Amino acid sequence: MFVIRLPNGNLQVPATAIRQDGPVIGDVYVEIGPQDADYDRLAEQALTPDEVEQRRQEWREGDAALHREFLEFARLVGDQYWPGQDPEAD
Repeated sequence: MFVIRLPNGNLQVPATAIRQDGPVIGDVYVEIGPQDADYDRLAEQALTPDEVEQRRQEWREGDAALHREFLEFARLVGDQYWPGQDPEAD
């Protein structure tokens, strides 16, 4: 997750949502403004929404290349067992 600089100057920062009884619900974004104590520190690493989308696109392209490489590996290996797998366990 990234710190995102919004067009209005505020930041969207990652946070963890926790239920009152303790379990983690998930990761969320919260919006903070310049009055927040952590604003200056977080603003140094903030990305614009366009920069975030560009990084996501680069990851998707990288994931696609890795997926193609895995499929080619799986095609070459065929029905052979994976290294370390016990063929008697089936």
